[in-house]
Amino acid sequence: MLTGLFSLGLPALIFTIAMCVHVVRTNQQLYWIFIILIAPGLGALIYFVAIVLPDLLGGTTARRAAAAARTTLDPGRDYRRAKTAHDDSPTVANSMKLAVAAASLGRYDEAEALYRSAAHGIHAEDPTLLLGRANALLELQRPAEALEVLELLARYDAEQGRSPPAALAFARAYEGLGRNAEAEPCYQSAAERLPGLEALGRYAAFQARTGRRDEAKQTIEDIDRRIGRMSGAFRAEARTWRDLAAQAL
Repeated sequence: MLTGLFSLGLPALIFTIAMCVHVVRTNQQLYWIFIILIAPGLGALIYFVAIVLPDLLGGTTARRAAAAARTTLDPGRDYRRAKTAHDDSPTVANSMKLAVAAASLGRYDEAEALYRSAAHGIHAEDPTLLLGRANALLELQRPAEALEVLELLARYDAEQGRSPPAALAFARAYEGLGRNAEAEPCYQSAAERLPGLEALGRYAAFQARTGRRDEAKQTIEDIDRRIGRMSGAFRAEARTWRDLAAQAL
């Protein structure tokens, strides 16, 4: 490790040392020092892009790129922080943060249980908790339960029940129950209104699964055009939904 450091040119060595100092002075996770030193030059550059640059630029794009970099390097970071906060203070807000972090790691059983336990008392009608639980149930292949929760959401808050994320969840629940005629307008509504490519990718997959291959191919072509206009930072997630649609063909 030290041999690698001393093999760097003087500017790169100074930059690497500066990044290590920044880790200590700003109380970052100490594993960053290991990353910086184990890959001389490259590790320091990764740290700079993930941690230092967003503070310098202060822009939304920079912050999102940094968050993506941190997630790639340490996918369990947000979960650990949320778990510690929840263990220290199991408030509804902390339960919600932990549920989101658990779902991002594919721990849908845990996410569903957290949403369910939080949605009591004055929070029983909270649309964020209800929609979060419904989505967790969908990932667990329990569409009937998800639909019950979504119908509660629509009953408690009609506006949120018509929102694009709710439309997508309704579409998935209806399809899971074989109610394709009801799923179709929900998928279409979500695809037209929901930012990003998840709804469009799921709609293309639905079209393929219901025997409309030509329509699915056209939708995938639309996805490809949109991906082509995206910056590199957002293409990886977009391709996830493009791949989901393509696999259904």
